[in-house]
Amino acid sequence: MEPAVIVIGGSAGSLDALLAIVTALPDALAIPIVVALHLSPTQPSVLPELLSRMCRRTVREVEDKQALQRAAIHVAPPNYHVLVERGRTLSLSVDAPVHFSRPSIDLLFESAADALGPAVVGVLLSGANEDGARGLRRIRDAGGTAVIQDPATAPHPEMPAAALRWIGDQAHVIPLPALAHRLPTIIGAMASHQDT
Repeated sequence: MEPAVIVIGGSAGSLDALLAIVTALPDALAIPIVVALHLSPTQPSVLPELLSRMCRRTVREVEDKQALQRAAIHVAPPNYHVLVERGRTLSLSVDAPVHFSRPSIDLLFESAADALGPAVVGVLLSGANEDGARGLRRIRDAGGTAVIQDPATAPHPEMPAAALRWIGDQAHVIPLPALAHRLPTIIGAMASHQDT
């Protein structure tokens, strides 16, 4: 079974890693991607425009009740949580910030795990707090695949280091230069494992 969604979270220092990932993913890997980065809650995001310029995939800022679209990148809007729902749709929430952040990486990851279980790939990048660690553990506990940027290659290692404390050796820990190229291999192995 092909994975249903890739969820990617990051904060301070994660933009370069995100750009490296989305520009290196092969066109044949048409799995929907949902991105939650910690951005200013009061400024419009330029992230969708930037990603659109850097890759050939459709890039959209998430709208409430929007369906996951194959080969598309869905970007959390500023000051909204994004949740993955069982019907493979996305919803927006203005619930309280988590780890002082809205969007919350934890809430995105946890909702994806609850909705899609083993069909989720979670990727946690550089950041300066612990948002995402608990959610990545939920993905792993639900049978999904957890990928962590090696903290040694993160400008702000606190976020991936926190995930390592939560998950330990149950995650793929990959340095940034290799992360974008290893991700398709990991997803391919995940699909093969689920087919058997």
